[in-house]
Amino acid sequence: MITLKHLKIIQALHENSTLTRAANVLYLSQSALSHQIRYLEEKLGIALWEREGRNLRLTKAGELLLQTAQQLLPILEQTEKTLKAYAQGRQGILRIGVECYPCYEWLTKVIGVFLQKMPNVEVEIINKFQFSGYEGLLNYHIDILITPDSERKADIHIETLAQYNLVLLVANEHPLAHKTIITPKDLTHETLLTFPVPLERLDILTQFLNPAHIKPQHIKKIESIELMLQMTALKRGVCILPEWLANEFIKKMPIKKIQIGAQGLNQKLFAILRKQDKEINYIQRFVKISKEVVNVL
Repeated sequence: MITLKHLKIIQALHENSTLTRAANVLYLSQSALSHQIRYLEEKLGIALWEREGRNLRLTKAGELLLQTAQQLLPILEQTEKTLKAYAQGRQGILRIGVECYPCYEWLTKVIGVFLQKMPNVEVEIINKFQFSGYEGLLNYHIDILITPDSERKADIHIETLAQYNLVLLVANEHPLAHKTIITPKDLTHETLLTFPVPLERLDILTQFLNPAHIKPQHIKKIESIELMLQMTALKRGVCILPEWLANEFIKKMPIKKIQIGAQGLNQKLFAILRKQDKEINYIQRFVKISKEVVNVL
């Protein structure tokens, strides 16, 4: 009774809020969309949505149907793409989710090597998720999640790709530039330039500053790594990068790296995948190549 068309309708209603916008997305007239919704409600014997002014709001029954749509549609979409890839002589599609802003420099090198060795596999990079990267993985939006955060779950397999130090970057003329090791107190009057991630995911805060009950004077979120480094070089703030990435920019910019704390600030990079997928040939090759590329950086 419930068809793929109905699941797409309920998802479009949820994402677009109004009947007009949902109809446009589905390439239907508003009256045709209304008719299909009424037909489904009559068959199910329950209302799926109700009006709130101009907007639509899903009922509890509609939300249940939406959950089903969000679980099934990505799987069906991926199956369709994979079948098309098979028809074109490819092995499949590898969708990589990324929850690590500095990882793009490394990932570019990984994908270059991977595509040379696996030319019959298509690659998609996804960095925005409806919920979280883990949920994207378990809901089949992606096949591999690249992340510095590992969370043990029954249905996933974790591969450690690399272990490295985070370092502080400052301008050559910055007052901290003479130091070889910084303490939490050194950052008290600094503007900390960071990527736009939740503060609870920033290791410089959770593992270094927070335990010392110290905060930087300002925290400024910047999405572009190039802009972040330019501002650092101009003494508009300081930033934190993996040491392997920092080494690349130190060669061409007036900045220097400083060790964070006496023991350094260590971080790991993980590849997370579904357990049932860990034997897939091209996924194994991607993980192997990822480790090899990280080790030569």
